[in-house]
Amino acid sequence: MSGLRERKKRATREALSWAALKLAVDRGVENVLVEEIAAEAGVSPRTFNNYFSSKYEAIVWRELDRMTQIGDALRERPPREPFWEAITKAVLAVYDNDTVPDKSWTSGVREMVNSPLLFGEMLKVHAAMERALAEAIAERVGLDVDKDMYPRVVAGAVGAACGVAQQQWVSADPPMPLGPLVRTALGHLTHLQGGEP
Repeated sequence: MSGLRERKKRATREALSWAALKLAVDRGVENVLVEEIAAEAGVSPRTFNNYFSSKYEAIVWRELDRMTQIGDALRERPPREPFWEAITKAVLAVYDNDTVPDKSWTSGVREMVNSPLLFGEMLKVHAAMERALAEAIAERVGLDVDKDMYPRVVAGAVGAACGVAQQQWVSADPPMPLGPLVRTALGHLTHLQGGEP
């Protein structure tokens, strides 16, 4: 029963985050109210407040969730698979999207992510994203995430590669799919790395 309850909670969180993102892209962050996000997701404002403390947190949650999914995908990779191959496949399991976006969507995303209103929440979520991935990397390579730098350095590099790919994606003219950009960015990392710890 708890598994079903957790799936329902996750579905509600995803619906609220997607509604917040969609409205923010369509209208601009400053023009979106919590009540409108809740209505778009088909829940009450009180339900929204059970999941998120602000519209800003709801908007950026999807990025944190992506990094958590990457960590989970990394944990599921075969133990004997080379480390950087496992990392690449885990990231692409989440980011490998070959759909060409609508130009108005990427333009709206670009304006949204450049909003100073989101800056503080983005800083918080980036720290949490790196931590989530670093923990999975530490488990993979048998290191302590708090004592050894390697997992945190790799998590930071992977996060930066994904971030650069996303920046390229929102500014691409004509629009292009995100997946190939992430693959290219990760390829640069694997060329830089000198092996496992």
